[in-house]
Amino acid sequence: MTRSTRLFDIIQILRSADAPVTAAMLAEELEVTKRTIYRDVVALQALRVPVEGAAGVGYMMRAGYDLPPLMFSAEELEALYVGMALLHRTGDPGLERAARRAGEKIATALPGGAPHVPLRVSGWNRIPRDGVDAEALRAQIRDAVELRIVYVDLQEARTERVIRPVALTYHIDAVVLAAWCALRQGFRSFRIDRIVESVPTGEGFAGEAAALRAAWEATLEGEDWVLYTASRRA
Repeated sequence: MTRSTRLFDIIQILRSADAPVTAAMLAEELEVTKRTIYRDVVALQALRVPVEGAAGVGYMMRAGYDLPPLMFSAEELEALYVGMALLHRTGDPGLERAARRAGEKIATALPGGAPHVPLRVSGWNRIPRDGVDAEALRAQIRDAVELRIVYVDLQEARTERVIRPVALTYHIDAVVLAAWCALRQGFRSFRIDRIVESVPTGEGFAGEAAALRAAWEATLEGEDWVLYTASRRA
């Protein structure tokens, strides 16, 4: 999470709070240290954001502070809320927490708050809960971190590989990591519940990440995949 994103999250949390929010509470929610929260609050106050309170007591946002409203159609709101609810099926706690925060941002930024959306989503899935942590993998994909993994396939064969992770794909019964495999010199897919060990090698591939991801996406042509990015058009 970048600092600018974290500052925005602090503003949203304080705007929606009915009581003072302590630095410890903010630190736990945003997964940083209290010292980081203290620095962030000072930075917000320097930017004339009306955060009131003090360390050890709690912080509140002075009434009347607002951000530019977000404008969504009714169908766009329904798409957002259903999409965020479907994240429960992935078994990825980090995505679920992020979805809750996103919902709160939408609700607080919309004039009058978010309307009631009469839709329900089942949380049923068959995704195993063990294996490597999906939240850590998402961070390593973003940061282009090379990994050394131990993988056990469906025939119980155990192999050690050095990989460059490029994407996670979410199926009904599994979460699968797509990666460039040094052993096979090609893209391979690994069910994350069958990755029994995963550690960074200390090497990165930031300079090659975009090209690798594009090459992997090219292998999906003709398959029934849905890939949403910021530049996607309906």
